[in-house]
Amino acid sequence: MADNETPKISAREAQEALEKQVASLKREISKINRTLADRAEDAVEEAGGWYGSATERAARAAQQLRSQAQTVSETVQQNPGTISSAFVLGGIAGLLIGLLLGQTLERDRRWF
Repeated sequence: MADNETPKISAREAQEALEKQVASLKREISKINRTLADRAEDAVEEAGGWYGSATERAARAAQQLRSQAQTVSETVQQNPGTISSAFVLGGIAGLLIGLLLGQTLERDRRWF
């Protein structure tokens, strides 16, 4: 018979217990929100650092490219004959390579 006797909880006690649990859950949610806010702030700072670093590198690369383009431009302006000769020689070399490859392919076709 002792098993059938369970302590009876009044409605008021049950209400107070639920209110304590709700208050406890609210505190836990507040802690979680603060933690998430801190982590989000850290992530924003880190991403900002990456962006700043990438921006600096891109600016340096662009400056280097401008400098090299200026150097090439000055060289071409100072030596137009040399540049023209280089392009002509490159064209002739490309033509000769193309002719050699064409003959090689023609010989390979004869075997079929």
